[in-house]
Amino acid sequence: MTSRDRFLAACACQPLDRPPLWIMRQAGRYLPEYRALKEKHSFLEMVRTPELAAEVTLQPLRRFAFDAAIIFSDILVVPEALGQGYHFREQGGIAMDYRLETPDQLARLSPDGVPQKLSYVADTLRLVRTALAGQSALLGFGGSPWTLATYMLEGGSADDFERSKFVFYSDRAYFDALLEKITAALIAYFQMQIAAGADAIQIFDSWGGIVAGPDYEAASLRWIRRILAALPKDFPVILYAKGAASHLTDQAFCGARVLGVDWTIDLAVARRLVPDNVALQGNLDPVLLTTTPEVVRREATRLLDSLRGSRGHICNLGHGILPSARLDCVATLVDTVINWK
Repeated sequence: MTSRDRFLAACACQPLDRPPLWIMRQAGRYLPEYRALKEKHSFLEMVRTPELAAEVTLQPLRRFAFDAAIIFSDILVVPEALGQGYHFREQGGIAMDYRLETPDQLARLSPDGVPQKLSYVADTLRLVRTALAGQSALLGFGGSPWTLATYMLEGGSADDFERSKFVFYSDRAYFDALLEKITAALIAYFQMQIAAGADAIQIFDSWGGIVAGPDYEAASLRWIRRILAALPKDFPVILYAKGAASHLTDQAFCGARVLGVDWTIDLAVARRLVPDNVALQGNLDPVLLTTTPEVVRREATRLLDSLRGSRGHICNLGHGILPSARLDCVATLVDTVINWK
């Protein structure tokens, strides 16, 4: 069984001797080869240059036996394609080129031509697909409509998301009009990724956990449902929402084949909350990879043992890998999962 077969079987909740493994944000600053490339090219240059993005995507798989590669890109390429660009603040964090405030600004945003504007992502997917030669799964991704809207309404990174929530509660017509455009753009974007060879798509509802419980459906999940309904039937989509364990049951019936779970809930408990035909992904604390190989082996084994006998588990972190992750800890995690019985 190839790594690609193993990954797709886990998405379909088929029986396996061990779960597949990949790591969210698995390319990045913890790798010396990435840091060397970053000294020559900016982040945005690497994202927008297919040859560079493909190289960064493949770097982790040359070191570690991950079962899937996730394309190197950024969720904010979609707002940029809509007409609201972004850059990085010198002091850290993300800044949009402007904060979305007026009806005229909203009217100028357009989902038309998104696949053409983001064709470099499709080119990257095709390059990586060829390099993988069918041996490993290839994942595309994008942000959820709600998560992208927060950056657009806040004007960049935010601490309290006050403006995003204010617009949601006080000007629902404006909010819904924005989410309509983002959703249309994401449908076209994900369809493009699938046509370019992605085996699965992960939707990052990274800020889904900040929404009040009764409002999660209106603010986020209804738009995700619309996206999933527009994609090919039974195509594997992983929905990851940080801090949203209380929404797991609702997410389980949105059409996603896999739910990503952060580290704040016991994964065995999550398994009991979700139907057997929905797979789970997660959920080791990313900080574990900054400790020692012994700690990683102990905690990874405990996680795997807690799901022994269940189907549909993709082993992963509960959030993205940290720049301070130790290479020997990553290697130990891979070895532990591969050799677990």
